[in-house]
Formats: sequence, C-alpha cells, structure tokens
Amino acid sequence: MHIEFNEFLISDDKSLLDYETICGFLSRSYWASKRPKEKIIRSFQSSECVGVYQDNRQVGFARLVTDYETVYYLCDVYIDEDYRGRGIGKKLIESITTSDKYKNLSGILRTKDAHGLYEEYQFVKDNDKYMGRMPDFLREKP
Repeated sequence: MHIEFNEFLISDDKSLLDYETICGFLSRSYWASKRPKEKIIRSFQSSECVGVYQDNRQVGFARLVTDYETVYYLCDVYIDEDYRGRGIGKKLIESITTSDKYKNLSGILRTKDAHGLYEEYQFVKDNDKYMGRMPDFLREKP
C-alpha cells in the first residue's frame, strides 16, 4: 500500500516505521500506555503495520493482526496530536478497509471513544459477542 493524501504518505512499508515515534504515540494512549517498549517493537514483526508520514516524519500509525484469508484485528490506531482534525485518521482507516488485502476479510477492533469514526467504514458495535482477556502483565500486582 502506497497512498498519497494531500502532503501525506500512507504506506505499509515497514522500513519506513519510526519505532521511537510509535512507542511515544502508544505511551500516550489509554490502551497501550503500560505496554513495554520491547513488546511494542516485537509486535511489529508479526503484524501488518501502516504508517502515515509527512516529509519522512511519522505522524500516524495502525497495526493489523491477520490470517489474510478470513479476519483481521485492527489495533494501535494513532494520529499525532498535532495532526488531528485534518482527516488523516479517516484516510488511514479508509485506506485499510478498501485495500485489496483487507476489503474481503472480516474486521474486528476495540475502541472506547471512536465508534463514530469506525462506523463510517462499516464497523458495527457487537458488545454481546466480543470478549477480551487482559494480559497477565497488566493483571499481576508488583
């Protein structure tokens, strides 16, 4: 995937990823702020990663876990605070959901506050069937 949007590039080329910037994004998120940096970086190896760049500077990110045949799990979607409100997040989700790689797969995700965004791309709330398990490192007390 290589999509130009205004002055931004949306790409799934992992060689473009800025690990430090992405770790910074996720450290400011409500869902991954306690995730160790090493765990974040290892997660890139077994996932599809899509970055958003302006002049080679990483300004957005999304990660997908998939079997490439039936389903993908969309996670770690983040747009730099200074770049929000410009339609970048919408274009990132549109690029993923319309990609030949993912458009014919079932997509799942979890969100606390962005339901409206994802509903624009045909994601539907399904609280009755979705279940989650918190990882041990977050449940264990020091």
